[in-house]
Amino acid sequence: MSSPLDKPQIISHIQKSLNYTVFDSKWIPCSAKFVCLGNYARGTGVMQIYEVQQGEAQLIKEQEFPKPIKCGTFGATSLQQRHLATGDFGGNLNIWNLEVPGTPVFSVKAHKEIINSIDGVGGLGIGDGAPEIVTGSRDGTVKVWDTRQKDSPVANMEPGEGETKRDCWTVALGHAFNDQDRCVCAGYDNGDIKLFDLRNMSLRWETNIKNGVCCVEFDRKDINMNKLVATSLEGKFHVFDMRTQHPTKGFSSVSEKAHKSTIWQVKHLPQNRDIFMTTGGAGNLNLWKYEYPSQRSKTDSDDLAVGVAGSVTLLQNATLSTQPIASLDWSPDKKGLCVCSGFDQTVRVLIVTKLSQV
Repeated sequence: MSSPLDKPQIISHIQKSLNYTVFDSKWIPCSAKFVCLGNYARGTGVMQIYEVQQGEAQLIKEQEFPKPIKCGTFGATSLQQRHLATGDFGGNLNIWNLEVPGTPVFSVKAHKEIINSIDGVGGLGIGDGAPEIVTGSRDGTVKVWDTRQKDSPVANMEPGEGETKRDCWTVALGHAFNDQDRCVCAGYDNGDIKLFDLRNMSLRWETNIKNGVCCVEFDRKDINMNKLVATSLEGKFHVFDMRTQHPTKGFSSVSEKAHKSTIWQVKHLPQNRDIFMTTGGAGNLNLWKYEYPSQRSKTDSDDLAVGVAGSVTLLQNATLSTQPIASLDWSPDKKGLCVCSGFDQTVRVLIVTKLSQV
């Protein structure tokens, strides 16, 4: 029997109180720095860059903007550039050189309303193909941008004629394992999950998990689709096995009631795609491991392949706050290092131990 000492531990290494609401926090790749994005009480946006030095988070840059910033990604830029793409409350997509963050290197009015979620691929050595960014908005549309093409999106997924406009809460890019293939997953306020195939410009699959979809993430962007985790408003998450798609049943999944409240985020460990963290509305974090079944597919009575879902095990949990933990980002460079932020206006650097042993 394994003792509790053998389990991973979630340690709060640095805790920093902020004077604004922070919506997103991201590690800057290949550095000991992270960036926080949010809004001041006066209604303006803020970006702060911190460097971890001798157990402290030192503020090294701060910039104020006209609109609050909701979300950010480094995923569509090279490791040399490390430009940050952000979505704001005014529907603007901006890309920043963090060395001189006053003026964006790319800017477009991407949506009519707030950009709730952003993701990127084709940079940082993650995913083949064009350096693309996907944005999801309250205006009901999901758009894909190639920053080499100014002003207009390369793909625009919007409600069809007569369809109800749904608030898109979350987007993720994946299936970018060659120059041609790429998929976008989007989650909506009514529980809809839609998978768009960008190569064929088609809706490949859709389902509904009955509660608002707060976050979706592929376990890896740069491989043939393997797994997708979707989290919901009422504390449940679903892990879909994306390797086998049945013509009518779609993808098989396993679901888990993980938190007593909303699961705001899911983030897979960059160094092990079968380990992921979920963040809860009651200020808690849960660390999970996915176990594959002995066979990932079987044939049904019509001789068609149907996927077989695996199982999930809770490795560890921790409560950091009484307020929701709204964002979390693993360091791409140091296994077990992550940064998270909550609505208690606090950013925390965490160390998760013993991840190589699970």
